[in-house]
Amino acid sequence: MLEGDWPQAALADHHGARVAQQLAARLAEAMGRQAVSAKRLGALSGVNRQTIANVLAGAVWPDLITIANLELALQRRLWPEFPERALLEGSSLEDGSGSHG
Repeated sequence: MLEGDWPQAALADHHGARVAQQLAARLAEAMGRQAVSAKRLGALSGVNRQTIANVLAGAVWPDLITIANLELALQRRLWPEFPERALLEGSSLEDGSGSHG
């Protein structure tokens, strides 16, 4: 982190970190709107409450199953559309220049 507190902190240029940051912010917002605690969300989703707390704090990045279970329990999409500057300039999957392998 460059400055500030998770999940609103300014981050170094790391796509994965920006996705995790926005996902944590969306999770916090959804929990707040629905007035659901980590303990209650854990019971609804099958995700351990400490894992939820760790995602919110930025201590861990959730795996796909965790995200899917949280989205189902909250009935809200948590995965961000596109974090800012998600794709490198001049790179795209369509022209093959964005491939890694």
